[in-house]
Amino acid sequence: MVSLLLASLALLCWPDIRAGTRLRAITGQHSRKRFRAPRPSAVTAIVAAVVTGWLLAGPGGAVAAALLAATIRRQTTARAANRQSLTAMDGLAEALRTLVAGLRAGAHPAAAAEAAAEDAHSPIAPTMRAIAAAARLDGDITAVLDTTGSPALATALGRVATAWQLAQRHGLPLADVLDAARRDLDLRARFTRQVLARMAGPRSSALVLSLLPLLGIALGEGIGANPLRLLTSSGLGQMLLVVGVALLCAGVAWSGRITNRVVVR
Repeated sequence: MVSLLLASLALLCWPDIRAGTRLRAITGQHSRKRFRAPRPSAVTAIVAAVVTGWLLAGPGGAVAAALLAATIRRQTTARAANRQSLTAMDGLAEALRTLVAGLRAGAHPAAAAEAAAEDAHSPIAPTMRAIAAAARLDGDITAVLDTTGSPALATALGRVATAWQLAQRHGLPLADVLDAARRDLDLRARFTRQVLARMAGPRSSALVLSLLPLLGIALGEGIGANPLRLLTSSGLGQMLLVVGVALLCAGVAWSGRITNRVVVR
């Protein structure tokens, strides 16, 4: 009992790893970068899947493995794009908050945008610098905004440019108009996160349904029907394997399209 109490006390007194990070930031000492294996590209993943499928199930297995690899890659890329889009939206909202605070403190729009760019995340900092340059030269905000990113971020930047133009055209307080755009951006991002969280159930159901054919094959092997031998050793089996995997990938893509339609607009 005493040993357990001492171990618990030691765990409570164990220093937080963030303390070391803050100490290195203050002293200027940088830790060694850890080696991270590079992620395989889409072509590399598909080629590896094709080779593996060919070795396990012949030509039909190679085609089926390529379809599966392409579908999985597309789904993971779409989810990563949604996460990056929401992160960029949060960064834009935070930069707008800093910009509005500077404007209400009496700073020039160019100076307030430059201050927001200093504290903004890397995807948003160039945008705020472009806004600062346009405000300093009294130029068109829409012309300097980079809308080549995600559609959600491009739509948000379009709203910011529209709010800026309305304030200049009608003499409205720029801080109030941009603050309204920032609040709208926060509400949309929060709503999108809530809906995406509620989509976790349907996505899990779609995943379970997509795995049912594998369960059927396992049951067939269990009762001695040998479906794997049919799928890998005959021409008809190879054709059925490709058609089945193609239908499976089409179902996964369709369900992913339905659940991924909720984005910030």
